[in-house]
Order: sequence, then C-alpha cells, then structure tokens
Amino acid sequence: MNILITGGAGFIGSHVVRRFVKEYPGYHIYNLDALTYAGNLENLRDVEHQDNYTFLKGDILDAKFLEEIFEKYQFDGVIHLAAESHVDRSISDPLAFVRTNIIGTVNLLNIARDHWKDKKANKRFYHISTDEVYGSLGEDGLFTEKTPYDPNSPYSASKASSDHFVRAYGETYGLPYVITNCSNNYGPNHFPEKLIPLFINNIIENKPLPVYGDGKYTRDWLFVKDHAAAIDLVFHKGKNHETYNIGGFNEWQNIDLVKLLCKLMDQKLNRNEGTSSKLITYVKDRPGHDLRYAIDASKINKELGWSPSVTFEQGLEQTIEWYLNNQEWLEHVTSGDYQEYYDQMYK
Repeated sequence: MNILITGGAGFIGSHVVRRFVKEYPGYHIYNLDALTYAGNLENLRDVEHQDNYTFLKGDILDAKFLEEIFEKYQFDGVIHLAAESHVDRSISDPLAFVRTNIIGTVNLLNIARDHWKDKKANKRFYHISTDEVYGSLGEDGLFTEKTPYDPNSPYSASKASSDHFVRAYGETYGLPYVITNCSNNYGPNHFPEKLIPLFINNIIENKPLPVYGDGKYTRDWLFVKDHAAAIDLVFHKGKNHETYNIGGFNEWQNIDLVKLLCKLMDQKLNRNEGTSSKLITYVKDRPGHDLRYAIDASKINKELGWSPSVTFEQGLEQTIEWYLNNQEWLEHVTSGDYQEYYDQMYK
C-alpha cells in the first residue's frame, strides 16, 4: 500500500508516520508537510532514511501539486492530519484556519474522489478531528459520536466544517472515509505553544506559568503514542462512514495538571518542592473558552479493542523525561533553528 500522511512532520503526525514506517515495512509512507512553524523534520530523524519512507514538501492548499503526487504515487489511503490547531492563533487570524482546515481538506477530498472514482475498494480517506467541535460540557456528561456539533472558536468551527465536508463526500460521492475526534494530546515532540510543553520549557527557564482565568477548565488528556496506536487500528479495522471518539479517560482541571507538572519537574530538576509552583500566574481568560471537554471512548474500545496503555501520571513522566533528555530539540524549536533542518537535509 502507498499511504499519504498529511501533516506528518507535526506533533501527532510524526508519531503516526513513525509507527506506520516501523510497523508496516511492506507499505510505503509518504509524508506531506508544508513545514510551517509547527512542522519539524527533526521529529523524524530516526526513520528519515528508511526505504519505505518519503518526505514530500508541499501545501494542501496547492491543488495542482496534490494532483501531481496522487498521479505519481497512486495512493491507496490518506491519513489527514494537516491542520492549523492552536485556538489562540485562530482568534487572532481565523482566515488561516479557514484556508488550511476547510479549503485544504476539500482539495484533498476532490482529488481522492477523482482518483478513486472507479476503484474505491480497499481505499480509505481517514480524517483526524478534535473533540472541540462538540463545544463545551457542563460538570456532567461526555461527548459521544452522536453529540451535536456546537463549536465555539474559529479553530473548532473550521474543524467542524471539515468534518461535515468529509461526511458529505461520503454520502454524495461514495468516498470511503472514517473520522476520529480526539481529546487533548500530550507527549514527546509537542511544539511548545501548547500547555504541557510550554510549561515544561518555562519551568526549566524559571519563567511564569500563565494559567487562564481561575484554572478550572477541564480537559481529557490522551498520550500521543496511544493516539497513534488508535489511528493505526481505525485505519485498518474501522468501518467505512463511521466516526470514532478517542479519549484518554483522563479528566484534569488545568490548575491541578499544572500543580502536578510543577511537582514532577521539581523532582526531576532536584529543586525544593514548591519551587516551580511559585511561577504560576493567573492571566486574563481567552474569548470563547470552553469549560470542559470529556470523551466517551467506549465505541472504539468495544468495537476495535483499543484502550490507553498508560495512566496520565505515567505518560506525563515519560513526556518530562523526553524533554529533559532532548534539550537540543527544545532549543532548536524555541529559537526557530529547527526550520534549517529541511535545508540541510533536502536542498
């Protein structure tokens, strides 16, 4: 099989690429990434020379380029992860999210539809989405695959739109698709603008830890390697035209998560307990901030047998260890030097 993975140099994408390259030597994995600020080829140094791996630099907004690579490589499957994903950025520049998350997805759908028109058997368009499309929960309840969409930020609205387009292409054109909606991911290689890697880096550098509002926003956390395993399973065993929610069964209020992170970091850095927690700073809340997300992942558990392999504490400890052991990666990312790696390797 020839499989196209979009956004494969990003956080989740790089873990998916690595898993597929290593687990399926009979497949050829094509990693398409535009290498914007969050795409980092240093994430894939361990597989970049494998015979069954090819990196393609390109943008899903470039329909002509997508047409050319579909024609050249005859993809049997698409795992679509490429997206603008940071809520704060979507508030300041919503059109960037419209372009990438909606128009980019429709470009891929159009080309997959045209190339697979008469040979849909054994083809699959796999669209990765987010729990944020469901909006906000109160103190009780869980998001299921039947929960109505109710997005509250430009980011979640753009992802909701892309989900609807994927389903529409399945209904209108018979495109064989699956969709998954995941909870907050964490783990190695995460770009340090999101909460956990940002705070790990700030603690290392003794910088403030900015907590929105009262810190009581609640999220369900999913270890990225468990997510990659779930994606593998859904790609191979999921039913066409189905949606699967992937969650970590790990609800944490932000402030409790930050305090746990501070405690673990103090231990790892041999600091007195309570040192890092003094860096916590409460800041003005962001607009449209959803109170609580929590996923019911019972469908993927019952139908496909997936469940998380680590507890949150175990995954967080592994994540901290990775960042402390990969200071050069972190320095490259925070300084922007990581963007030079493509020029060194591929130009």
